[in-house]
Amino acid sequence: MSDTSDREIVVSRVIAAKREQVFEAFTEVRHLSQWWGPEGLTTTTRAFAFGVGGVWEFTMRGPDGIEYPEWIRWEEIARSERITLLHGEREGDPNAFTTVLSFTTEGAATRVELRTVFPTKALRDQAAEKYHAVEAGSQTLAGLEAYVTTAAS
Repeated sequence: MSDTSDREIVVSRVIAAKREQVFEAFTEVRHLSQWWGPEGLTTTTRAFAFGVGGVWEFTMRGPDGIEYPEWIRWEEIARSERITLLHGEREGDPNAFTTVLSFTTEGAATRVELRTVFPTKALRDQAAEKYHAVEAGSQTLAGLEAYVTTAAS
């Protein structure tokens, strides 16, 4: 296994909810559309099929009106434990990156970790500097936490 640390961005958060409930928030578009993405962006889905080989096509729209086309293919799903996905602007995007989402029980809570590996260090650096990927990932997990804990109450 090669060292990918110079191409990775890792973000995690402990969420006060059961692992199955946190995992479920990734499985249906009715959930994802409520919390996916950084603060201030909305998500509009064009196609969604959760399952290995399935695709989620969507557009994120910023408060400035700029639209960002997005494409995800679900590569691996281990129920309530892990999701691996390929994420780009479109199918065949040469700059697409792989993200592994891990769900780990911590007492009565769940740790969610997003480990994203970019094709190159330069693409990782661009994502971090130009698109603020670390902050965006943290905001996305905060949105997940708010959604899951509100749904639980």
